[in-house]
Amino acid sequence: MATMHTLAATSRTTTGKGAARALRREGRVPAVIYGHHREPAALTLEAAQVARLLQATHGGGSTLFDVAVDGKAPVKALLREVQRDPVRLTEIVHVDLYEVKADEKITVKVPIHLVGTADGVRNGGGVLEHPVREVTLRVFPGDIPDHVDVDVSPLGIGKSIHLSDLQIAKAEILDDLKLTVAAVVAPRVEEAAPAAEAAAAAEPEVIKKGKEEEGAEAEEK
Repeated sequence: MATMHTLAATSRTTTGKGAARALRREGRVPAVIYGHHREPAALTLEAAQVARLLQATHGGGSTLFDVAVDGKAPVKALLREVQRDPVRLTEIVHVDLYEVKADEKITVKVPIHLVGTADGVRNGGGVLEHPVREVTLRVFPGDIPDHVDVDVSPLGIGKSIHLSDLQIAKAEILDDLKLTVAAVVAPRVEEAAPAAEAAAAAEPEVIKKGKEEEGAEAEEK
């Protein structure tokens, strides 16, 4: 289950780019909370607290938060989106929170972590590929995993693991089960450049022709 963290939020009535810039100058971040049949509500969050929690939760996408608005009883929510400044990437400009209920399943994306060293890499010099790095799950909020571990130790060269091979407790995988999570491929062998070989082979012939032409000139004289 994902770790629970607490966000202290304050209601806001001002909107627009000017108001958002003013909030950020004060060290706060504009936010909105919606979901569970509620009307979207405009909030502000402490920028430093959001940054700390994002760092602690590796982005917070699959982490449940207790969001306390204006000191009231907290509600559980997920971070649906974190918008950052396109130039100053460390600056958070807006946060979307999605309220959830413990008895209602939700859809979340959870990161996939590969663990172990593949046999084909260790003993065959193969290359481990990791094309799918997250999985979409339908799950109750209390059963959201922080991440999904996939052991690649048994993988030999030419072998792979697909989403259909994953066993995730109390969760339904919504992605295409044929997608490849990890695969070991044979090491790539660099081929000699044919152009270089052709040039090397042709060089003695050029020299030979040159000598023949010199000989012909001498006979003419």
